[in-house]
Formats: sequence, structure tokens, C-alpha cells
Amino acid sequence: MNVHTLTLGPLATNCYLVWKTLERPVPVRTRALLIDCAGDPQDIVGAAEERGLEIRLIVNTHGHADHTESLTRLKDITGAELAIHELDAPMLSDPMLSGAATFGFSQHGASAERLLKEGDAVAIPDIDSILSVLHTPGHSPGSISLLGDGMLFSGDCLFAGGIGRVDLPGGDERAMMSSLARLTQLDPAAVVYPGHGPATTIGDELASNPWLASL
Repeated sequence: MNVHTLTLGPLATNCYLVWKTLERPVPVRTRALLIDCAGDPQDIVGAAEERGLEIRLIVNTHGHADHTESLTRLKDITGAELAIHELDAPMLSDPMLSGAATFGFSQHGASAERLLKEGDAVAIPDIDSILSVLHTPGHSPGSISLLGDGMLFSGDCLFAGGIGRVDLPGGDERAMMSSLARLTQLDPAAVVYPGHGPATTIGDELASNPWLASL
């Protein structure tokens, strides 16, 4: 499974193109999954086109504005469907819940074709590999992490050396600690792709992240 990271927008949000290289005729693009969508949609579309990718599905790890900044325009450009946890879906049309009003993001409103919940499977277009939905609330009520193929896309739950904020609307410190405790049980070799900052591993975070020391 291939992963390309784009760090976009004023809060340096990570967006991930995920795909598998397949034998295809040259004119046919490989279908890809996009996790989160910050910044200018043309930056994401351009990165996909450079790699011969067609974005067919967008999965948001949560509904905060820095992770959904280019969502409406990106859906218009690509025709991709959107999936988000059912508890964060209201954020897509509410600038107070999403933080757009607080942090100065424009929000055009969007609707999701698929509402996710714990245990759902997200298929990467064109391949058998799937990502399992882990409901990891705390940063927001409907925050999710996506696990599969030795990778964890942790959104704003777990970072390299840190964790997501819990002081925004819908944040819950106790829920965050419970979510983090759950992630510590994963394979230490699992590569973590967070919503902000560099990639890490579960093992590295167990060894050095102070927020995990008491879990």
C-alpha cells in the first residue's frame, strides 16, 4: 500500500493519498483514497495527477475545519464520495462546531455519502486491502483512526510526542485517555500517520510520549 503525505493549510494539517500500484493501461488512472483535505484543493488534485491517481473516496478522521477546509471544492472537482463518523457529520455544516468561526476558516457546507461507526471497513478503491474504523473520541465526539496493513491513520488523537487537544467544543479528556489506551494495545511496529507532524510508530510513542506513560 502506498501513502503520500501532503501537509497543507495554515495549521499544517496532514492529508494522505493512499493507493496500491496496479498493472494498468497507461490512460487509466489508479483509484485512490484521500484521508482528510486541508488547504487548496488544487494542491491535492495536482499531487494525485502527478502519480496517476483518481480520488474516488475521501475519509475525514474528524470534522474540524482544518481537516475539511477544501472538502466542498474537492468533491466538486473529483466527484469523490465522503465518509465521516456519524457523530462528527454535523460539523460539516456548522462553523461553530467545526471551529471554522473560531480559527477563521471559510466553510461552505458539505454532506457525507457514508456515515461511519466503530468496526466499519473502508475499502481502498480497486484493491482488497481495507482500513478498519476505530472510534477514538476525545479530540471530537466522532474522531476516528483507520487501521490496516501495518498502518494507523490517527487523525488528531495521537501525534509524535503528543496528543490532540481536548479543549475545543466536543472535546473530552476522559474519552481521549481511553482512546489512547486503546491505541497502545496495537502492534508496536505499526506506523502512525497523524493529523499533524511527522509519522511515528506505536512502539516509539510507548517509549517516549509522556502522555502515554501512565496508561
